Amino acid sequence: MDPHPLSADARANLDVVLHAIRRAERAAHREAEPVTLIAVSKTFDAEDIQPVLDAGHRVFGENRVQEAQGKWPALREAYEGVELHLIGPLQSNKAADAVALFDVIHTIDRPKIAGAIAKEIEAQGRAPKLFVQVNTGEEEQKAGVAPQDVDAFVKACREQYGLAIEGLMCIPPFDEPPAPHFALLQKFAKRNGLTGLSMGMSADFAEAVPFGATHVRVGSAIFGTRPKA
Repeated sequence: MDPHPLSADARANLDVVLHAIRRAERAAHREAEPVTLIAVSKTFDAEDIQPVLDAGHRVFGENRVQEAQGKWPALREAYEGVELHLIGPLQSNKAADAVALFDVIHTIDRPKIAGAIAKEIEAQGRAPKLFVQVNTGEEEQKAGVAPQDVDAFVKACREQYGLAIEGLMCIPPFDEPPAPHFALLQKFAKRNGLTGLSMGMSADFAEAVPFGATHVRVGSAIFGTRPKA
């Protein structure tokens, strides 16, 4: 699906994406297991996000804690029921802010982050849902647990840090077919008794549905091309 120019068309684009998800669900016989659409609003200002909020959508994803802090508190005051997902890399010094702001964190990927999140959950009495990011393509430049380390890391998160891991997340290499990566993530999730699968973006979200995606992260197909890097 090609990105659309940024405009009030975001509301229409949202409908197109939602209908595509529903079609994929029907084709995969998953009508009883609806997929959650995370509208990825990173780099967009509050006024760009409002048409999607006005359309009734309430689940959004951000890459950076500081950017989200700058726009979402006011939006949450204006729109009830917002669910905010952190889908970008997390630094340990931002763990406190992340636990305070986000309802779901998709990028637990190393012991230092697991420990920092566990500490803040205990301190704040607030427990966002947690996903472990898996580097299915074993790309050096990309965050995530290596495939061979997934089982041990999930076990450590549970037993050593006391974290209730909900699922797994991946970002397949852009130059490879995504289906094998989705299948691999699904296999890891089943093996570890995890129900959440955060996978699929603007170019491939429909392909993720048959592999059990519970969350798809779609930005450009809704909001258009990014206004800045």
